[in-house]
Amino acid sequence: MENHQEARLIFIYNADSGLRNSLLDGAHKALSPNTYQCNLCDLTYSVFKERKAWKKFREEMEWNTEFLHKDEFKKQYASKFGHKFEFPIILIALDDELQVFISARELNELETMEALINLIKKRGKEITA
Repeated sequence: MENHQEARLIFIYNADSGLRNSLLDGAHKALSPNTYQCNLCDLTYSVFKERKAWKKFREEMEWNTEFLHKDEFKKQYASKFGHKFEFPIILIALDDELQVFISARELNELETMEALINLIKKRGKEITA
């Protein structure tokens, strides 16, 4: 993948920021995984720690990236762009516009971290084609 200096991927988790929320999310994920509401979190993190293969992929990605919890995204972007998104979601910021890169529905249908990585790579090639 070529370098995407002008584009940025924004990963938004369906969880709020902060230690308390992080601990509650971890407990929810461990105790009741079937009702956990953030498949992006589930695919990229174990109960409390980032998955090693995801971290390696994330660090080697040639995209500029930003990782936000939904409360952080709403604070930083929602008033500026006025978009209503379903979370989790991956957006792409291109030419000062936000577009859906991978929708909540698509993320929620993924079953493995590898499937997520493959979809990111595939969409990245489509954008640069």
